[in-house]
Amino acid sequence: MSKKKQIAVLGSTGSIGTQTLDIISTNSDRMEARVLIAGSNVELLVEQALRHQPALAIVADERRYQALQQGLADTGIEVASGRRAIIEAMERDDIDTVVTATVGYSGLEPTLHAVVAGKDIALANKETLVVAGGLVKRMLKQSVSRVIPVDSEHSAIYQCLVGEDPSTVSRLIITASGGPFRTFDASRLARVTPADALRHPNWNMGAKITVDSATMMNKAFEIIEARWLFDMTPEKIEAVVHPQSIVHSMVEFTDGAIKAQLGVPDMHLPISYALGEACRLPGAERRLSLADYASLTFEAPDTERFPCLTLARLANDEGGTVPCVINAANEVAVDAFLHSRIGFTDIYRLIVDTLERVEKIDNPTFDDYVATNDRARAVAAELITQY
Repeated sequence: MSKKKQIAVLGSTGSIGTQTLDIISTNSDRMEARVLIAGSNVELLVEQALRHQPALAIVADERRYQALQQGLADTGIEVASGRRAIIEAMERDDIDTVVTATVGYSGLEPTLHAVVAGKDIALANKETLVVAGGLVKRMLKQSVSRVIPVDSEHSAIYQCLVGEDPSTVSRLIITASGGPFRTFDASRLARVTPADALRHPNWNMGAKITVDSATMMNKAFEIIEARWLFDMTPEKIEAVVHPQSIVHSMVEFTDGAIKAQLGVPDMHLPISYALGEACRLPGAERRLSLADYASLTFEAPDTERFPCLTLARLANDEGGTVPCVINAANEVAVDAFLHSRIGFTDIYRLIVDTLERVEKIDNPTFDDYVATNDRARAVAAELITQY
């Protein structure tokens, strides 16, 4: 039997991380969790470590280190905490694959270190390529690392491209559910609450991603990400609203043919496809029955009601640190909305206002991204006090 895939799960206690561990358990003859990394949820991390017996468990929040140490005492599992420990974990000789299942900017630095170390990346963290797609692509050219998409939309495109000549691709079509407010007019959108936004009609996701779905910012991010994942010019990538969330994305070819990947709204399938390296593995918990769906519908997105989607074009056209600023301001805005400090429609306004106040760097280094991220967050936080 071939050597088992040795996996580090970055963000093991989140939605993608827990489903990743489901896939690993189902396919324990092929893979094992070698490193588990969580943000602050020590209780779940301890449960996962006891169940999966990794070599190392890390909590990013250094204040939770003692709780992790106590929870895994006398188990033989190494424990650590903090940024440096996460970076060092990415470079371990006993892992070959990193699942980046964290949400937000925090996934960028560990992923870059994993690329330098030659690890394969099962990428579920949109922000890595949104913020620094050009830098990541340059680094990949100097590494043996491969990036395999985990997001359901990009996994669908990845699957549709198997066996196809890239030169025959005319368009990538990324589907969007439209979120919980798809039919709301502007006045209703101005009154929605965080609780309203967190009730996604189809997907069970973390709070930040669910709000991004409601604003359609997640589609803007996915368009930016697709550009880098598939070496596609931005004008050949578009979004379409598909309320049933059964068609996860499509690829149109130069002869007019369109290929689509269909499945229930569940992440087990794209995770298993990424970890199986395009080999079909067991582990998808839910199966699609087309008889359950009387119709599948598609409609153009309304960028007047959901203007965050337009930020994809701005980011792709401007380049440099503009996507970094958009991401940073969005993270601050979503957090403020979830804590009822700003309204739903203020999210887009805050991003645009932040862009106007943060200087663009055209050819950024990693240090430039760090500085820009910090600056954009500070500006957005200050602006919130004026709303």
